[in-house]
Amino acid sequence: MTKPQSKIEKLIAEPCPNGVEFKKLGEVCKIETGKLNANAAVDDGEYMFFTTAKEPSRIDRFRWDTEALLIAGNANVGEIKHYIGKFEAYQRTYVLTNFSKGVDVRFLFFSLSDNFKKYLENHTNSAAMTYIVLSTLQDFKIPLPPLAIQEKIVKILNSFTELEAELEAELEARKKQYEYYRKDLMLSNNDGVWKTLGDIYDFQYGEGNTIPNTGGKYPVYGGNRLAGQHDQYNSEDAPVIGHIGAYAGIVNWVNGKHFVTYNGVICKIKVNINPRFGYYLLLLQDFRSQAHAGSQPFISYDILKKAPVQIPDLSHQNSIVDMLDKFEALVNDISIGLPAELSARRQQYEYYRGKLLTFKEYAK
Repeated sequence: MTKPQSKIEKLIAEPCPNGVEFKKLGEVCKIETGKLNANAAVDDGEYMFFTTAKEPSRIDRFRWDTEALLIAGNANVGEIKHYIGKFEAYQRTYVLTNFSKGVDVRFLFFSLSDNFKKYLENHTNSAAMTYIVLSTLQDFKIPLPPLAIQEKIVKILNSFTELEAELEAELEARKKQYEYYRKDLMLSNNDGVWKTLGDIYDFQYGEGNTIPNTGGKYPVYGGNRLAGQHDQYNSEDAPVIGHIGAYAGIVNWVNGKHFVTYNGVICKIKVNINPRFGYYLLLLQDFRSQAHAGSQPFISYDILKKAPVQIPDLSHQNSIVDMLDKFEALVNDISIGLPAELSARRQQYEYYRGKLLTFKEYAK
């Protein structure tokens, strides 16, 4: 018995029963790179300056005034942006313009977002960092169903991305509200005792310059992220502070037993303080700016120990922690609230994007 087709399958199959034409990316658009170094950015620039960074910089001049796709060529390799307007680009950012008739640029954006990174896994080059070359982009094959089908697919996928953008904006507003509320609560302890962080914490750099690869049940943390599994642990239910490099000064809380490498700082409570209250004290500190005082971002024991903090009695600590933990869960816990809804929408979007952009190639 033949399985009935879904609405999505019918959307694609009925107008394209024998598949769709595939073309190389270089055949349907112009591909070039920017010519500027990242240090060309200016704080008060009028125009967008697309670099390898996650967020664009600003600049006081522009080279393009058009609709374009921009692809990071090394750092954040393969990251794709869709932009319309005046802009400049970093010398290792690929700029796609002058699209062929019959190509919906937004459809091309979705198609690249779904398939390009998989393609790059087997077509990147390695030197000091991973990068892609022009021929890699030019040779990437893309499906080109009839324009009417492209537009229908774009309409469906846009509905997901627009909702995601709304949820992200609301979540960002909640995070700012949480940060303000957290500082207000933590700094209003007028009856607390003044101490330094060195009075309440033993700080110790993590172990090993390389990430352990022995496996095991304990997660491994470097400066800012989960980095593997290990059969040993050196910290439990405690903050981890980025010690050196790009993540120096970032504070994260880690539940359970875990292993911290040299890229992180182990934080052990010494006195009768709620560990979560100690974590919120660490979040108040501006470790990031202090870490970047030299050429290589670095957090020293002196920076960590000297910060003055005010400690209320334990019952007051517990009350503050109870309120802040609930608020933090609402903005960070992916199992509840806005983070959970955003995660679900992203999964839904990726599922439908994969379904809508899977085509059989037409055999000429």
